[in-house]
Amino acid sequence: MTTTDTDDDSDAQDRELIAGWHGRYYEDFAVGNVYKHPFGRTVTETDNVWMTNVTMNLNPMHFNEAYAAETEFGERLVDGTFVIALAVGMSVIDVSVNATANLGYDNVRHHNPVFHGDTLFAESEVLSKRELESRDHVGIVETELRAYNQNDDLVLSLERTPMVLKREHADPSAATPPGWPEGIGTQPKDL
Repeated sequence: MTTTDTDDDSDAQDRELIAGWHGRYYEDFAVGNVYKHPFGRTVTETDNVWMTNVTMNLNPMHFNEAYAAETEFGERLVDGTFVIALAVGMSVIDVSVNATANLGYDNVRHHNPVFHGDTLFAESEVLSKRELESRDHVGIVETELRAYNQNDDLVLSLERTPMVLKREHADPSAATPPGWPEGIGTQPKDL
């Protein structure tokens, strides 16, 4: 490529490091807010078999097609702990990217079965929030997480309680978003 008078450093001067989504901080939560988490996720047979094997879940309902065919469901069910893990994982982007700990999972209910090929969607509702006297850098947020299949059947609900950083203690930046060590990748000095 040849350089002309019009090919100066203006392109380089237009470069800017832009902050992406840094997740919610304690101050961002309000009781009654509902966050519909982005992206549905289709559950595969592989998901179910791996989770069943890794956790040594010996219920043949999850891994024995002949056995499951004779049950009221007529086919294998997806391991409930996979459904929990998937729904919680889907909620992290909105609820706990900035959590320092998950304090509990309560009132876990499987409302309907999940089968191979079902696509799950999740949402969280803020039930309560409170500050801590013992820790001024975090607050506790209680949420209800709900997961639905592609037919709008509620398949899971649970209450989740993360301890979430307050913004002033997180110091988010475009150069160092959550999960990135300082100095990795493009930095403001590089632009």
